[in-house]
Amino acid sequence: MFKNHETTPPMMSVAHLLTQKQNLLSRLEEFPGPNERAEIEQLLGKIDAELNAVDSPDRL
Repeated sequence: MFKNHETTPPMMSVAHLLTQKQNLLSRLEEFPGPNERAEIEQLLGKIDAELNAVDSPDRL
């Protein structure tokens, strides 16, 4: 189905990233402590970077 065996189906990857992002945003709404908040924000930044890379693969 996919010629490049290293490439995952883009929609599955995007769906997974968006699910992770939603879960992290939900955790932020629960007013986490400062350390957990920093960790969540760091993870959100990584997810956003990955989503941007999917949108523009030449940025990888």
